[in-house]
Amino acid sequence: MSKKVALVLSGGGARGLAHIGVIEELEKQGYEITSIAGTSMGALVGGVYASGKLQEFKEWITGLSRHEMFLLVDFTFGGGGLIKGEKVLNAMKEIIPDKNIEDLRIPYSATATDIIKHEEVVFTSGSLYYAIRASIAIPSVFTPVLKDDSVIVDGGVLNNVPISNVERNGDDLLVVVNVNADIPQKAIKVPKKELKKKESAYLKWINDFTEFVGKNHPKEKKESLNFLTLIDKTIYTGMQKLAHHSISQGKPDILVNISRHSSGTYDFYKAKELIETGRLAAIETLANN
Repeated sequence: MSKKVALVLSGGGARGLAHIGVIEELEKQGYEITSIAGTSMGALVGGVYASGKLQEFKEWITGLSRHEMFLLVDFTFGGGGLIKGEKVLNAMKEIIPDKNIEDLRIPYSATATDIIKHEEVVFTSGSLYYAIRASIAIPSVFTPVLKDDSVIVDGGVLNNVPISNVERNGDDLLVVVNVNADIPQKAIKVPKKELKKKESAYLKWINDFTEFVGKNHPKEKKESLNFLTLIDKTIYTGMQKLAHHSISQGKPDILVNISRHSSGTYDFYKAKELIETGRLAAIETLANN
């Protein structure tokens, strides 16, 4: 069986950090990732991997404190979203310099959605960070990317499992990682003290967030978290049907499923746990293929 892999990474917010564990396990077991396509968080992790900087990103995301996390959120109350998303990408650029997609070590694509033209936008050239920024623009949460007469948002709106956008070479294996699977979440062993500390910091961050919203936009204060939950569930409902269709039509050789119950969309404090979740899912799946 070929060990070359055309890898497809779904969107899913913080759950997309599980992609790191899957990639690490694939490489550990001798698979060679020869191309990659991602949507939203899958586009971010995939782009970082294609840049050869996955380890640096992993160390950065797992090491962020509550205060650092809060400082990376650039709030705004105009422009179609609560968060601009520029600060976090600029912080990433300090450890992962931007480059053109066509100069990456393997073929890569990031999927986004043009909500004016009602069609996919697939980035296969130009600035990597521009492509990632467009692909992660969750409607009403992150401000959209405006280009000419287009308004570009998260690729998950139309294609959260972008099998159709990954480059194939004829003898590779199609490996798909879906972090929104409707399956039970298996318990992951992580240091409880560390996770509890991270969770406490996350809840403090949420309180800081609602306090900030209350001071700057009083009408939103009581509804801010419900707003995020509503947007998340609304997108998820349509996204799941499209994802099932994509997987059914794409017929992956290997499908790694991560439970959608593994974390909330914004639970980035669970980074270490989610990476381990991805690793264990990959081990189990590869053992059965």
